[in-house]
Amino acid sequence: MYRGFKAIESADYREVVRYFEKHEKSIVQLEFDEYFEMLVSYTHSLFEIGSYSKHVLMSDVVIEASIEQNVQYFHGEDVFYNMLFRKAASFYNLYEHDKAEHILKELIKIDPFNNESIAFLKKCLHDRKSSLIKNMRAAAMVLFLVTPMIIAAEVLFISHFYPQFEPFVRTVWMVTFLAGWVCYLSGDLLHRFKETKKVERYVSDAKAQKDKNEKLFLHS
Repeated sequence: MYRGFKAIESADYREVVRYFEKHEKSIVQLEFDEYFEMLVSYTHSLFEIGSYSKHVLMSDVVIEASIEQNVQYFHGEDVFYNMLFRKAASFYNLYEHDKAEHILKELIKIDPFNNESIAFLKKCLHDRKSSLIKNMRAAAMVLFLVTPMIIAAEVLFISHFYPQFEPFVRTVWMVTFLAGWVCYLSGDLLHRFKETKKVERYVSDAKAQKDKNEKLFLHS
């Protein structure tokens, strides 16, 4: 069973998934080291082929097994961190951003100096469509709709009956159009700035708490 698994190319993710699911009942009866290696490979392969819902479930199985058998590192990698990070990525791909953010915040609490988790949390928060973005985009859409109405009024009415006001009306619709783009773009920029600052404050608090805990541990 194990030899058959080892014969599969590690990058042949679909075959790894097929083999594990076909022989799962026999695999769980193997010695822990062999079983765990196949379990980790299977779970990783689920992520790589985009089977995110199943990957979320199997990540918990790997984490539980690693805790029960006191396995922190596997093939030189931190099992607990890697599983949680990819689990967050699966939630992100399933558009369950709240769950992804929760996991990433917990990872940052554990290691507030891990730039990978910090960058991913920023991405999750940036992608969230906040009320600020929605309101600014709604305002932009209103301005974009008003602009052609002003242009139509200029062409059909102002230019014929009140040509002296034509430069002023032209200025109005140009300003309205530009204001629409300002609203649209500034909403995204303000949102990104706000969420980035939120993550930076969270990381700063996590670093302070970790430093405090380490000092308490040293003096205990």
